[in-house]
Amino acid sequence: MDFSTPQLYIEIVYLLAAITFIISLRRLSNPATARTGNLTAAVGMSLAVLATIASILINGTDWHLGLIIVGALIGGGIGWYLARTVEMTAMPQMVALFNGMGGGAAALTSMSDFLDRLNAHASYGYDFSTATALGVIIGSVSLSGSFIALGKLQGFIPARPVTYGGQQIVNAIVGILIVLMAVYLIAFPAGDLHTTVLVLMSVLGLILGVAITMPIGGADMPVVISLLNSFTGMAAAFTGFVLGSNVLVIAGALVGASGMILTQLMSKAMNRSLTNILFGAFGTGGGTESAVSADGARPVRELTIEDAATLLAYANQVVVVPGYGMAVARAQNAVQELAKQLESRGVTVKYGIHPVAGRMPGHMNVLLAEADVPYNLLYEMEQINPELPQTDVVLVIGANDVVNPAARTDPKSPIYGMPIIEADQAQNVIVMKRSMRSGFAGIDNDLFYEPKTSMLFGDAKEVATALTSAVKNL
Repeated sequence: MDFSTPQLYIEIVYLLAAITFIISLRRLSNPATARTGNLTAAVGMSLAVLATIASILINGTDWHLGLIIVGALIGGGIGWYLARTVEMTAMPQMVALFNGMGGGAAALTSMSDFLDRLNAHASYGYDFSTATALGVIIGSVSLSGSFIALGKLQGFIPARPVTYGGQQIVNAIVGILIVLMAVYLIAFPAGDLHTTVLVLMSVLGLILGVAITMPIGGADMPVVISLLNSFTGMAAAFTGFVLGSNVLVIAGALVGASGMILTQLMSKAMNRSLTNILFGAFGTGGGTESAVSADGARPVRELTIEDAATLLAYANQVVVVPGYGMAVARAQNAVQELAKQLESRGVTVKYGIHPVAGRMPGHMNVLLAEADVPYNLLYEMEQINPELPQTDVVLVIGANDVVNPAARTDPKSPIYGMPIIEADQAQNVIVMKRSMRSGFAGIDNDLFYEPKTSMLFGDAKEVATALTSAVKNL
């Protein structure tokens, strides 16, 4: 081994970067170490960028270095600005945006390298053309699909499933055309239409990304985000094969595999197959007023702030179940203050986290971590459910479908069979909501009409703050 070769040291740095990615992924699996895991990944990416710059300097292609520096400054500046200014409620949108950008970058890079070889009349094998085709297809699908997901989350595209007659047939035709073009690109290395086919294939990939994301309802957005994240990782890995970059192959494979595992776990948490999520057109995206409660057939019981504070203050154990409504109201800090006040009175406070609560995987964990809620107080659904029958009060904050007992009791319900946090098993339930609007599944919540359930209507942050003051005055 010739240790005098500079490229060898560059490859060693790439290897170290890949190792940091693996370590960071391991640390990201635990909320207590997630912050350092994220920093570890940032260090690894910095090493990879520095190694790339060193490789360019050694190879003498200085004009590329200027482009890299400009791109890094622009991209780093935008990323820093977004990270500092984007609200936690908009974090899923930012994740979708980054997913799309990553997929688009992978597709464009694969296309560029392939066209460079064509223009230089350089030879290439089936492995190179196959990796190019897959990188372009998956990256294009991830790009357009992520932007549709962003639109649904942000609200400028309807969150409800958008379907039409013959949709699956159209999607199948687009998919077949993409496969045929990929086969041509791979099987005929001397073909004259490679540039045209490559461009058309990427355009059809963009169309397919839109076509498969539009029919998916808002209730399934956490799973879609996770799946698109996996797509971006796979596209990056195939681009790594195109470029001959081991670190990109490893990083992409890690993202692709972990994203697909998370997608399967999310599907399991909803007790639905991935196929059903992608093609079932489930959920309206929420926002509909309950027709049943509107006519008074199923009246609900409202509670005053003072009565709710009394119920909470004299409980032995309170379990908080957060949902997207808490994120919208930015109420996590106010909820934490309420929990501290209850704990000062000897009340045990725990948090029950449903895996698909919110609009992205781990959304509630991130919000509560931002409010400095101790990690040991966060309990997963399987951990908290056995404790609920002995719990005095469950405080539901902005959650809806994930606590709906119809999932367990009503075979006709569209969410029947979905594992839920069984709030209805507690002695008392207090639900904090702005109104009686349904959740993303677009169905009424039977929990709201239970005799043991009381409603506290209003902004979650304002209500939590008022509860804290009322508890202090008892």
